Amino acid sequence: MVATVEGLRVWLGLQADRLAGALPEGGEASLTDDDLAAAVTAVREVREHAAVAIDRVRRGLRPPGDTLSGLNRAQRAAPAVRALAWDGVAVTAVPRRDGPPGARLAAVLAEAVAELLTDPAVTTVRECAADDCVMLFLPAHPRRRWCSAARCGNRARVARHYRRHRAPDSAL
Repeated sequence: MVATVEGLRVWLGLQADRLAGALPEGGEASLTDDDLAAAVTAVREVREHAAVAIDRVRRGLRPPGDTLSGLNRAQRAAPAVRALAWDGVAVTAVPRRDGPPGARLAAVLAEAVAELLTDPAVTTVRECAADDCVMLFLPAHPRRRWCSAARCGNRARVARHYRRHRAPDSAL
């Protein structure tokens, strides 16, 4: 989905609440096509490093050094700073990132990967059981098989229902 500028735009719209600190004030709508093209490249690089690192760590293996270096580099490109402000009642500290939008987005994603890689639960990460899905997920329940019950799980249940209740082919 994030392989093109349009795919990234759609994904950003779906994930806007999670990525608030990585996007400019106007959200993904305020990004130019050049901003998005740079973001696609940065996000793909983080995803490639994340896939290798998560695959290795969840199996109890050491991830390659260049993979960890790539994730660290993405985080350093737009470090988080707690910006202090007065809200009229008290001082607030809001995480902010400087730098181009693509670097900020990649940094947020690389930071999330770092949190996952250092969490003991990383060994429970699973691949989605849907045939056409490449997503990984942390199961909230030991029997969970899909990244999203609403998307992949529902499609699998509908297909299973269709197979069970399909009228037998009649011979002509």
